Amino acid sequence: MLDFDYEYEEDRMGMTTTPGSVMLEKDSQNLIGISIGGGASLCPCLYVVQVFDNTPAAKDGTLSSGDEITSVNNQQVRGKTKVEVARMIQAVKGEVTIGHNRLCADDKQGKTVDIILKKVKHRMVEHMSSSTADALGLSRAILCNDGLVKKLDELERNALLYQGLMDDMKQVLKSYFQLAQVHREFGDVFAAIGVREPQPNASEAFRLFGEAHRNMEKFGVRLLKTLKPMLSDLYTYLNKAVPDTKLTIRKYADAKFEYLSYCLKVKEMDDEEYSYAALGEPLYRVETGNYEYRLILRCRQDARARFAKLRSDVLEKLELLDQKHVQDIVFQLQRLISALSRYHNDCMDQMKDADVFPIEVDLLRSTLNYNKTIDYHDDDDDPDNQISATPDDDSQPLSFHDNIQEANLIGD
Repeated sequence: MLDFDYEYEEDRMGMTTTPGSVMLEKDSQNLIGISIGGGASLCPCLYVVQVFDNTPAAKDGTLSSGDEITSVNNQQVRGKTKVEVARMIQAVKGEVTIGHNRLCADDKQGKTVDIILKKVKHRMVEHMSSSTADALGLSRAILCNDGLVKKLDELERNALLYQGLMDDMKQVLKSYFQLAQVHREFGDVFAAIGVREPQPNASEAFRLFGEAHRNMEKFGVRLLKTLKPMLSDLYTYLNKAVPDTKLTIRKYADAKFEYLSYCLKVKEMDDEEYSYAALGEPLYRVETGNYEYRLILRCRQDARARFAKLRSDVLEKLELLDQKHVQDIVFQLQRLISALSRYHNDCMDQMKDADVFPIEVDLLRSTLNYNKTIDYHDDDDDPDNQISATPDDDSQPLSFHDNIQEANLIGD
């Protein structure tokens, strides 16, 4: 085994490590699902760069990015190259035991000003076209122009649609409430006329007509009770479901930008290592254990996990919201049409049952008769145009002609 001397001691940057080991069952391709970095002749230790999804290492969950690899099946690997360690792992069939020093790091330590500025850059580039970004010298990550983030515009349009439906429904409910009030007033007026009408047939006719209008008022109240829950459902969608989904999308976008920032930081550090290696120059952070790089690797892994989880949440919420949007619109329109149809059909049936016209009224005995003690005059003061209807007048009572005592009043 080659023995390399390193000029500097490890610089852990305040981080600690915890020793351990894990036994992994290889997959059908004789892999455990990790990539390795570091090693001789530049770095004194070897470490996990990435744990790939749906692999034995990912399913086990013990190894993480940034952890140091110390042994393979109890064989020490310090001083070996990463290629040699990879071959050692591949040479083992079935189960392999990996000794490691787990990196105990705080994500906040890796969230530097540089990462924050990179997030700002990604937010700016998100809505730019490729030509604009290229003209400004801004690189675009593969996750830019994400379709999920563009769903925010669609949610805004749906929110405007539902706001319009709510406003229209409020106007409809207000109009039908006022119509119900009018029907009640009509019912009270016709009922009062029926009570005071001395003719039994006319009294019964006015009573039935008044009762029909009161029933139409009840139908209007029932219509309002049927349509009012629509406002509640629309309000829930507009003020709870849509804002909650928009908030989740914004959190997802923030997690995506953070993950992209760490990816960009890793690439920059990799390029720095390659350039120093090409020149044969030592790099301090590499020769002291590359803990800064390992910290960024851990932060990238954690950011990717948050990004993947929020993406799954966004997809699920958007799917449910789309289903609710389609189903809710259909259901609400069906509820509206059926309620209005029932209301108008019931009102029409009431008016058919209350077909009491023409109503025969005795004008001589009717309470609709004018007070005969009052003189009625035209606008001018011409005495010849005065109509006197005093009790002492010898003229006959008001009637359509001398021999007819009853007149037909035909109403709508």
